[in-house]
Amino acid sequence: MRVTVLVLLMLVTSCASATTPVVSGVFGSRPVIELPSQRPGGTPEISVLAEGTGPRTSPGDVVVTEVVIRGWSGDATHLNTYDAGRPLTVVFGRDGVPGIWERVLIGRRAGSRVMLVGPGRLAYGGAGAGQGDPLVLVFDILGGYPPDARLVGEELPKLAGPARSGTLIDGSGRQVGPGSTVVVQYVAIRRPGREVVASSRADGGPRAFVLKEGAVPSEWVEGLVGKRVGSRVAVTRGSVVTVIDIIDLV
Repeated sequence: MRVTVLVLLMLVTSCASATTPVVSGVFGSRPVIELPSQRPGGTPEISVLAEGTGPRTSPGDVVVTEVVIRGWSGDATHLNTYDAGRPLTVVFGRDGVPGIWERVLIGRRAGSRVMLVGPGRLAYGGAGAGQGDPLVLVFDILGGYPPDARLVGEELPKLAGPARSGTLIDGSGRQVGPGSTVVVQYVAIRRPGREVVASSRADGGPRAFVLKEGAVPSEWVEGLVGKRVGSRVAVTRGSVVTVIDIIDLV
């Protein structure tokens, strides 16, 4: 999926509320948020800052998004996925995801930047809650995917036979480069007992990672860079083998 992003952001308009933060920066980069002096009320406000041109997210999708959650006071950042190199996978109905996030993220086009302003209960997993401090949340929506997203014509990744490192299936999509953000399904097995130690599907659906040191294990960077979307790759770290399906490149 190649997303063409409209990078013109809504900064200041004549009708802007006195409680509306000003957000600058382009989609995919950490937003710069300037807060007004007046605090917002208790009713959440949703603003579309930039409209993407990619596929729309659908009900039932898990949504992969970058997000910054910032408190109104003290310049406190409660969540920042941009610097971590691990976009958030939002699985609705679990993990403390506030219900209003569905209004923010579902039905939007990939490539959209959306802002949510309101009370602390809007935060993911309770971050920032209980402080009596309003929050500003800025989302860059990377895409929506079915929980069981998979390679075309293939079962979800598994280890049915002897584990081996390397490319198990060659894809034909876009090529992954250093620093790329990939959307993957994966399962990790500890040998020799074949204990499942991690599974994206068991955790709700696809996950997204930036292929750089510190964001993912070095074996992932080495194993996935140069591969194409639609590939299945096995990487080994100690006694653990991880089978990874490259679902998308965003």
